[in-house]
Amino acid sequence: MTNPKLREISQGIYFVENDQHILVTRNLVPGRTVYGEKLVQVGEDEYRSWNPTRSKLAAAIMKGLGKVPIRSGSNVLYLGVASGTTCSHVSDIVGGEGHVWGVDFSARSMRDLIDNVARFRRNISPILGDAREPWRYSAQLPKVDVIFADVAQPDQAEIVLKNASLFLSRGGYAMLSIKSRSVDVTKEPGTVYAEQVDVLRRGGFTIEELVELDPFEKDHALVLARR
Repeated sequence: MTNPKLREISQGIYFVENDQHILVTRNLVPGRTVYGEKLVQVGEDEYRSWNPTRSKLAAAIMKGLGKVPIRSGSNVLYLGVASGTTCSHVSDIVGGEGHVWGVDFSARSMRDLIDNVARFRRNISPILGDAREPWRYSAQLPKVDVIFADVAQPDQAEIVLKNASLFLSRGGYAMLSIKSRSVDVTKEPGTVYAEQVDVLRRGGFTIEELVELDPFEKDHALVLARR
């Protein structure tokens, strides 16, 4: 790519403007990739391409999410962190002054997260735990600015509420990736989205945006809510 130019669309998130828009974050660990993503050099800085078919957050941004509350210096609780694809980009965004606590109940995912991502990024703390039981890891966490939830459970919104009651600062944000088929395969996705949004609203959140993620993720939506 010859002389690429960047356009910042949210703090720490950019489009590379060439023949097609490529989403990127500034690489916190120059020279190292996480999932085989392309690296783009712009001046003295290196950026990592962010694949919207591998990340619900990237898909939401590509679909026009108007606000990303994750910023430089943010503290983020990531529920359902898996092997760390999206978490690594969140790590890029929050930088050295911020931190990401990544929770997952899969021991294999935790090993992958530690071996391939967290040991190279000091702003990620992996937590092996069940997001449905946040009190079990409460001693490891401070208050956070943002909860990002990507959990394939029927009670996705309730899981967010449980964690928010313990960890989310007043005025903080929750970002919930709703997987409609994990909630109820017999219902239309739009109905599931509405039901999960209602759970968040009844739990004290104000809903700011809902973005459906098709075609990047079928039958998925991302909700942005503020406490």
